[in-house]
Amino acid sequence: MKVLGIETSCDETAIGVVEDGTHMLTSIVASQVELHATYGGVVPEIASRQHVQAIIPVLDEALARAGCSMGEMDAVAATFGPGLAGALLVGWNFAKALAYAYEKPLVPINHLEGHVYAAWLDRPEVAEFPALVLIVSGGHSDVVLMEGHGRYRRLGQTVDDAAGEAFDKVARLLGLGFPGGPAIDKLARDAAKPSLRLPRAKLDRPYDFSFSGLKTRVQQLVREGNAAETRELAAAFQESVVDSLVTKAVAAAEENDARQVILSGGVAANSALRAELAERSRVPVLVPPPALCTDNGAMIAACGYYRWQAGDVAGLDADVAPGLVIG
Repeated sequence: MKVLGIETSCDETAIGVVEDGTHMLTSIVASQVELHATYGGVVPEIASRQHVQAIIPVLDEALARAGCSMGEMDAVAATFGPGLAGALLVGWNFAKALAYAYEKPLVPINHLEGHVYAAWLDRPEVAEFPALVLIVSGGHSDVVLMEGHGRYRRLGQTVDDAAGEAFDKVARLLGLGFPGGPAIDKLARDAAKPSLRLPRAKLDRPYDFSFSGLKTRVQQLVREGNAAETRELAAAFQESVVDSLVTKAVAAAEENDARQVILSGGVAANSALRAELAERSRVPVLVPPPALCTDNGAMIAACGYYRWQAGDVAGLDADVAPGLVIG
């Protein structure tokens, strides 16, 4: 069973083809990173226009690489939220048009749920439930208990900045450019263990996160002009974020008797986060390869297979849901 997955929730125009939910035939991504780097962040209107220009060439390349035609697809899955409204509309309406023209089922996919399914693509491991899912990206930081396919219970979330957003803001303060996550990861990787210790927020809800105070502390140190060198400050910031994420994810996994821990989302590409979680977790940790941590169509296709099997199909009158959550 082949599913075509379309992802346009932010600034990547991505289409993938996945067979039987786990076998990736192709994943094509047209990135806009260089375009938005000029502005220090994603500009929604520009992102939407670029999606319009890129989506047909990306589809053509994805089908060619997969060695398939649209007629051979069994279903069309697409992200309908959360994300930038204009960007979502491009991919969702394109998916509607394909589903109508080729008489295929249209499967709506929660972008965050899609990230979860990237962990099982082309891997020997099978899904074991309950699984503790840590979703970390530019817009989201969530701790979710996955009790089965399509069954989620959110245990915690960020109360202010998401982890990826904090990386971008701190990178801007340090003059490292956009996107901030890869720049800080690279700089911190070359640094010794920092002597500087930055704060970890303590919240009433045990699995919630807060990174705004950490960002503010970095800003204070930069303004005072007596902070450690940029490399050490970047390393100390990353250490604080990683420690907060891993500590809460591991505790949630143990409390809920999770059989797997899944790390997903764009920040899952961070080398320190991947290593720390694998070291401290008592159960197996599944992390997609870095190319599948960021937004891609294959994860949407993979999730789409299971949603389609469960009968979750949308009509052509269905609309996007930019504020959608998971669990």
